[in-house]
Amino acid sequence: MNIERDVPMGFGMALAQNIDAMEYFSKLSHAQQQAIIDGTHSIQSKSDMQSYVSNMMQKD
Repeated sequence: MNIERDVPMGFGMALAQNIDAMEYFSKLSHAQQQAIIDGTHSIQSKSDMQSYVSNMMQKD
């Protein structure tokens, strides 16, 4: 996965602000990463994206 090309900008920015989430995301399989990215498409606000990123590690 090419983060610069495949990750939506808002999601990438939220990941950059949450190092633990970025490390978690980087260790996932491509399929798991894609599932998380797919979940970002309906997010409309910066605060909702930050919450999504903060909570994605708790979905295991």
